[in-house]
Amino acid sequence: MNIKNKNVLITGVSGFVGSRLAKYLLDKGANVYGLFRVRADGNIPYNIKFMGIEKDIHLIDSDVTDISSVSSALTTGKPEYIFHLAAQSFVAQSFIEPCVTMEVNCNGTLNLLEAARKGGFDTKIIFAGSSEEYGLVIYSEAQYKHIKEKYGEIFPNPVAIPEVPIKETNPLRPVSPYAVSKVYGDFLMRNYYLTYGLKTIVSRAFNHEGAGRGKVFVTTLITDQVAQLKRGEIDHITIGNINAFRDWSHIHDMLRGYCLLAEKGKFGEVYNQGSRRTNSVLSYILLSLEEAGYTINKIQTNNGKKIVENPTEPDNSVMFGYSFLKTKVDRLILEGKLEYELKDEGIQVITNKGTLKVQFDKDRFRPSDVPILLSDTAKIEEIGFTIKHSLKDIIKDQLDYCEDCKI
Repeated sequence: MNIKNKNVLITGVSGFVGSRLAKYLLDKGANVYGLFRVRADGNIPYNIKFMGIEKDIHLIDSDVTDISSVSSALTTGKPEYIFHLAAQSFVAQSFIEPCVTMEVNCNGTLNLLEAARKGGFDTKIIFAGSSEEYGLVIYSEAQYKHIKEKYGEIFPNPVAIPEVPIKETNPLRPVSPYAVSKVYGDFLMRNYYLTYGLKTIVSRAFNHEGAGRGKVFVTTLITDQVAQLKRGEIDHITIGNINAFRDWSHIHDMLRGYCLLAEKGKFGEVYNQGSRRTNSVLSYILLSLEEAGYTINKIQTNNGKKIVENPTEPDNSVMFGYSFLKTKVDRLILEGKLEYELKDEGIQVITNKGTLKVQFDKDRFRPSDVPILLSDTAKIEEIGFTIKHSLKDIIKDQLDYCEDCKI
């Protein structure tokens, strides 16, 4: 991407993704303007300092919920590219503060589009949508039956099962206020292209992680506890739903994807960004333990009824038409042969260094949760996207960060 000397505006620049995108673009010679909210204490946000870019970026104190503030920022930055990342991005928090989530994510997006339209800015706008928009994805007849028993009728009903890998044309069934807010922004971006000709592109990014990911996100929650366990500071891991499957990508792959969309994406279109693999939260825990130096022989529930020997054994078998790297325990859960419930209370991980306990916390279970995410990235691959990092690369970077920073 030839971005040298071009003006780029990033909303939400102080966030995990925004700060790393700013560094990535600065390294390519771009003039980067970043919207952020000035702290009451006047300190520069942690992510900006961590990336070492506070002296290289043009920081603009702006509030996306105030259209005049956004308009002023556009006038200051005169951007050729806008990456709209500003959001209340924590799914669990959106259940607690749905109004705040809607105000920032929905009205903030509308304000940006209106400011660009009314100001006559000829700029490319790349919107950070989310894989959470897909929501209740059906991957088997048994799972479909289970979901219907839990929720009643599913809308829209599946046309064919399985619905994975997830294409951009998959039905949207958001199951959190956060996901609903992203559907709103997604459709609004495309509406402003169709109605007003704004150069909008939507990225539906699947989970992206790396060193410095916020403490509220499950991957950091896991690697933080594994690091503490290794240091002897805690004697067990506490977690919520370990059956959930996510398509985890390394943040560096995502940054390349965002820039590729800015360069080659088609206006008014939606593009998935993901890794074309899916792994369970349980596997993330077990693989993190292995990265920390534990050899895992087997796992079993506290009542001893569910036992899996060699649970992290690599498995490249074809599922949903894809051959992707997963674990033995991933395959068993996806095949419907294994499921962990609150009544199991937790699992015991038998390792070369003794038995480790993983304890289930009912307060960490969401009112409704996305069962599986597995991306079909054929569309973005057509314009040159490739994944360069493995799941273990992500885990290693996160554990190294936890060790260095002693979270």
